[in-house]
Amino acid sequence: MNQPREGVILLDVSPGDAEVFDVSFLERTGHPVLVCHGPGTNLCPLLGGEGCSKFDAAHGIVFQLDLDLPQHRDIVRRYRAVSRPDLPIRVVVRAGQAARYPELLSEVEVWTQEPTAAELDGFASRVEAADRDAEQDL
Repeated sequence: MNQPREGVILLDVSPGDAEVFDVSFLERTGHPVLVCHGPGTNLCPLLGGEGCSKFDAAHGIVFQLDLDLPQHRDIVRRYRAVSRPDLPIRVVVRAGQAARYPELLSEVEVWTQEPTAAELDGFASRVEAADRDAEQDL
């Protein structure tokens, strides 16, 4: 499967939550969107050592799975551990999660509410900037 190469944003959201994020807004700003609904009852392939083509294609990640589940926290840790340091990662937290998981969230940016169009636009701009920086490093 050929994945888009430029500005891809991975939305890690529960089934039904993709509509909360204006996927068409991100796509209209030139950012292809891949959606992952999490591992469900299975082990996330990224945690199982199999890798993940959606993660590999991502130039930015918006994560909104439930951090109160240990596997979901492990996914955020794994993203940060195996990604380039400047990969933009935003984690949308529920009430109280930022206080419960400060160490986990210290290496990502946090949204404490559903992101607005302006916040998504800002995130898309950060993805573009990270892509430019990565190209200059080549």
